[in-house]
Amino acid sequence: MMTEGQMAVNSGRTMKMVKMAAMVAISVVLVYLIHFPIFPAVAFLEYDPADIPILIGTFAFGPLAGLVLTVVTSVVQGLTVSASSGLYGILMHVIATGVLVTVSGTIYSRKKTRVRAVIALVCGMAAMAVVMMGANMVITPLFMGVPAITVWQLMPFIVGFNVIKAGINGAVTFIVYKRIANFLRK
Repeated sequence: MMTEGQMAVNSGRTMKMVKMAAMVAISVVLVYLIHFPIFPAVAFLEYDPADIPILIGTFAFGPLAGLVLTVVTSVVQGLTVSASSGLYGILMHVIATGVLVTVSGTIYSRKKTRVRAVIALVCGMAAMAVVMMGANMVITPLFMGVPAITVWQLMPFIVGFNVIKAGINGAVTFIVYKRIANFLRK
């Protein structure tokens, strides 16, 4: 027989999992509803707001939870609304968003202030842009069968895309997070 304390802990864990599952569902729906190219010259680089619920979950529950949200969301998206990108899309989303939430979540979790949130999101955005330069140089030629020089020539678009995407998603997260933080933490 469980004690009241054990039941409360189990109930709290269950509620956290339910809220995290809701963040995944919202993320997938957002990708389904909103996705468009930022640069017409490289239309395959599409903006989507999927990282907003993941960042919100990261700020509410910590960087490890953010990584879990990232992997689950990436797999669900990769098997449903973004199935055309296959394993490549899943892998790139895990890397890009994984870096974003790890850096942002780690910085924010140490001191949860508005200023710290801005610093965390800017550092996460910068880290994502840098890491994705390397990931694109290594992974894209392997999966897409294009020479590395072709990827390098697209690098200004790739970096711009990652900065813009992370910047928009970070700004929306900053605006929305405090309004729903109390609900997520209950």
